[in-house]
Amino acid sequence: MLQFLTAALPTSAGWLASWQLLVATTAIFNSIQNFVTLKLTRRIYNKTPSDAPVTALQARTFAAWTLMSAVVRGYAAYNINNKTIYDMAFVSYLIAFGHFSSEFFIFRTCSLNPGVISPFIVSTTSLIWMFTQYDFYVRSA
Repeated sequence: MLQFLTAALPTSAGWLASWQLLVATTAIFNSIQNFVTLKLTRRIYNKTPSDAPVTALQARTFAAWTLMSAVVRGYAAYNINNKTIYDMAFVSYLIAFGHFSSEFFIFRTCSLNPGVISPFIVSTTSLIWMFTQYDFYVRSA
């Protein structure tokens, strides 16, 4: 079983492709939970007014958006040297960072909690890593 899992991992040089796969896999689980329950989504958007609570529709929309980002990042894990795919993955992190930043700083629908800190850490880490390693992964291919 371990050989099967090891064989399924990305084979490119460096760790960025593996990171992309880890983030994509985590996003799939996040999508599933958003389709099934509002519990964790309400923990993220915990400052919504009582007259505008997190709804099942919002959670499913968030799930679809998260699943799309998982597909892009998963594809990037196995095509990390492809400029177009690399750029799409980079932009997906930029969008995530923009979304959570605006919800925290502008719309004030969330407070600083693990549900918000996690996407901030993942998006900023990924953006910095991808920006600084662009030449290694894209131009060297």
